[in-house]
Amino acid sequence: MRVIAQGLVTEDSPPRLIGGRERTSGRVVFPCPSGALFEPVALSRNGTLWSYTIQRYRPKSPPYAGPDAFRPWPVAYVELPGEVIVEARLTDVAFDDIHIGMPLELTMIPLDPEAADPVMIPAFRPAGAPA
Repeated sequence: MRVIAQGLVTEDSPPRLIGGRERTSGRVVFPCPSGALFEPVALSRNGTLWSYTIQRYRPKSPPYAGPDAFRPWPVAYVELPGEVIVEARLTDVAFDDIHIGMPLELTMIPLDPEAADPVMIPAFRPAGAPA
């Protein structure tokens, strides 16, 4: 699996996001910053939908590196209990079925599903959704 950036997810199967725990305060952030102030920590794979929006226009390039044929997608803030709130795409759910508080689990999806060698990005789907 070719991930969009190094250090975002563990090599476990299934992968987990890699956050950073501040060595002095214990505060957790995502992604893990480089340097000695933070230690990498594998985050929970499960969370709840804290907030969301629908991305209805193609982002600017760069940094956007996805397909030219843009299709809207949901963008979520997912609360990983006791850890941190992360931003990621939602997948495997109809826009009308999205609701605050829904249980979610981490998955990996292709940034461009039609690419010959797609780059994978972290996303969340409803907990228990078929893989």
